[in-house]
Amino acid sequence: MRTKLNALVIAMLIAGVSYAQNIVTGHISAFNGGELPGATIVEKGTTNGTISDVEGNFSITLRNTPAVLVFSFVGYATQEIEVNGSFPLRVILEEENFDLTGVEVVGTRNLNRSATESMVPVDYIDIAEVTNKQGQLDMNQLLQYTAPSFNSNRQSGADGADHIDPATLRGLGPDQTLVLINGKRFHQSSLVNIYGTRGRGNTGTDLDAIPVSAIDHIEILRDGASAQYGSDAIAGVINIVLKSNTNEFSGNVNTGANLAQYNSRGGNGDALDGKNLGINGNYGFKIGDNGFVNLSTDYLYRGHTNRAFYLEGPYAENTDVRNQFGDAQTTNFGTWFNSRIPINENTYFYSFGGFNFRTVEAYAFTRSADGERNVTSIYPDGFDPIIASNVIDKSISTGVRGMIHGWNVDLNNTYGSNVLHYYGRNTLNASLETASPTNFDDGGFSLTQNTTSLDFNRFYDGVMKGMNVAFGTEFRIDNYRIFAGDEGSWQTYGPVIFAIDGEDTIYRPGGAQGFPGFRPENEVDAYRTNIAGYLDFEFNFTDAFSADAAVRYEDYSDFGNTFTYKLAARYAISKSFALRGSYNTGFRAPSLPQKYFNSTYTDVVAGVIIDKVISNNESPITRALGIPQLEEEKSQSASIGFTTKPFKGFSATVDGYMVNVQDRIVLTGTFGTDDPAIAALLEGQNVGGATFFTNAVDTKTMGLDVILSYNIYMHENALKFTLAGNFNSMDSADLTVHTVPELAGYEDVYFGDREQKFLLASAPPSKVNFSAEYDMKKFNAIVYVNRFGELQFVDFDGNYYSYSPKMTIDLTLGYDLLENMHLSIGATNLLNTYPDAYDPYETESGGAWDAVQMGFNGTFVFTKLGFTF
Repeated sequence: MRTKLNALVIAMLIAGVSYAQNIVTGHISAFNGGELPGATIVEKGTTNGTISDVEGNFSITLRNTPAVLVFSFVGYATQEIEVNGSFPLRVILEEENFDLTGVEVVGTRNLNRSATESMVPVDYIDIAEVTNKQGQLDMNQLLQYTAPSFNSNRQSGADGADHIDPATLRGLGPDQTLVLINGKRFHQSSLVNIYGTRGRGNTGTDLDAIPVSAIDHIEILRDGASAQYGSDAIAGVINIVLKSNTNEFSGNVNTGANLAQYNSRGGNGDALDGKNLGINGNYGFKIGDNGFVNLSTDYLYRGHTNRAFYLEGPYAENTDVRNQFGDAQTTNFGTWFNSRIPINENTYFYSFGGFNFRTVEAYAFTRSADGERNVTSIYPDGFDPIIASNVIDKSISTGVRGMIHGWNVDLNNTYGSNVLHYYGRNTLNASLETASPTNFDDGGFSLTQNTTSLDFNRFYDGVMKGMNVAFGTEFRIDNYRIFAGDEGSWQTYGPVIFAIDGEDTIYRPGGAQGFPGFRPENEVDAYRTNIAGYLDFEFNFTDAFSADAAVRYEDYSDFGNTFTYKLAARYAISKSFALRGSYNTGFRAPSLPQKYFNSTYTDVVAGVIIDKVISNNESPITRALGIPQLEEEKSQSASIGFTTKPFKGFSATVDGYMVNVQDRIVLTGTFGTDDPAIAALLEGQNVGGATFFTNAVDTKTMGLDVILSYNIYMHENALKFTLAGNFNSMDSADLTVHTVPELAGYEDVYFGDREQKFLLASAPPSKVNFSAEYDMKKFNAIVYVNRFGELQFVDFDGNYYSYSPKMTIDLTLGYDLLENMHLSIGATNLLNTYPDAYDPYETESGGAWDAVQMGFNGTFVFTKLGFTF
């Protein structure tokens, strides 16, 4: 992507004068030719606006004379033009090099603030640009290679994390980033990550539930915003803005695969694996003068990859931990809509939302032929259990927005739900021996959230150089459920004695291998409510100096109340250089899954399979160890930076930040039967260990975001460069672990080195993306160079190991086959770069690599066909 969205209307030609009281008409086109349908025209300081029609024409009735009109279009310039009277305009917009610091919407409630006036750093990502120029097909991977502070890696052998990718911002937890759709809170996932993955012990948001074809652009606010938006916004906010264009059909057909023959041996011998196929489409209908309904549909299939056999190195022979190690197979279907229907001149009804259905098949660790977890008459050669799932995501937001006595008023209700239902396939219950089925319903969980909000917003242009006042209230209801699976998926029958070498005997374990189902005693149906109120002031003291102050109060039914605030400011020293900074306090309420999730699961420690239990906050095991009730996480964060445009075509933003988080909720290490306080309780459940959720850790994160952009226009050609980097530091010295008195002497188990390293590896200490793009008439080429910093881990024996810094190269070549059809071909990780290999018996994944950096699939080749009618 990496085009720069800096606003500049380079030509306004007055073609004539034809007065009709306060009506301005005109035409908008691109500098390089072609109309711009769907461009936005807004009368500044009001909610009065319109969009250009399919031919680029527009008409707007002014409320004030003189007035300032703001012209904008995604990927092009934005300019404020003063008009006094009524006359036709011809406006030509130039596309300039687009960087990640463009239009600022999230992070302010001031409808009059422009992109260059942002007090906090915001990345602006044009999805149409990105999808044409990158090989990634799903949302998480797209952002991984576009926004430097965003990190997401696919997991393998990590139960639910194979089905819903965890993602982080600025190296903090997946649940410390708030996601909005069109500025409204989007519900979280029902999944809590339990393995040694990014975000262990955290819940997050399923970004892949939102069809890429439905998205106009994404704004990533890289600053704490709890005082503005509430819980979860400690690291920042991702605002996904849906498409609103009409009378145009656009779509894409994408396909690709990994070059498997270079990466594995002993598999099925296919030259390619991880085959992808994506098909999507978008169309919008116009309703009245300013209304619309926009519809989108996405289909994406991704096949298994298998990297169980590393080609070279000292661990090439350790191949019996997993026969199948790689990406899960997924089929993802989603359909979304976005609409706005005018009620009268000052009021409109709006609604958006959709449905997403995903099926996933992920391989668990191998069960050997001669072990007690296999029945040789069913699987003579052993087997690889499949953890399958159906992930169902639903969302609907409706509201009314309008002007009442000079105030912009927005009444909204947003409902969302996420369901993850597990199924065991190619498996068995060993305690049933030959009578065992090979498929089970393992049960699952769901999370629903319903948020009702009322917001007021008003701009006073007569106070100083302008003042914006916003206030509002919000009421939310959360519901979390766990539902049980088939009896055979969790029950231990017998006892059934299994003889080894005709002498020693052990009991056959029960439950479905790979993923034991949820038991009736695991079932949960928990609710909570919270009510919030906020007040937000933004002041333009002078043309150069502006500031923001926000406060928020929230009261939760299950843990009490909290108060947060935020201060931010910007000072323009000159037209080309500005300083900005902020300080804020934040919070994150413990999620209902963290409070109530409980399960028996299968873990593999140094190649040995062990059944463990996660006990929730209410269980006898948790109480016996003195684990306290969960409380909210609290944070203080600050940032300071500058933006500059020292000469034509070049811009830079540099922002340093610090985020201190107290009482972070984590998943502890495993307490085993050697602890007398819980030994009998564990043995009574036929498990070898237990883990818990607890507020155990304080962390300090410091970092730097740098984005440099330079473009050169040469008649019909353009050359564009972008360098974007995130440098992030959180090490053991910045991490404080505090236990409870009952666990004195068990500090290393409570949250030891291994668990600490998983937390510290939420993001590499540095991630840098460089892109160079050349455009000429119908042809374009873009090269990405990505560098990922070193990550460190601790193996099961307490040894430290690391993944050294690595660099990958991506290449995309594009050509306009027709005026409305564009073909792209390319490769990601062109040089087939892999992380350093390690002993599969010692990694959390059971493969030669943990889920780090650029993944473990090697080169991916792709082709994309985009079209617009």
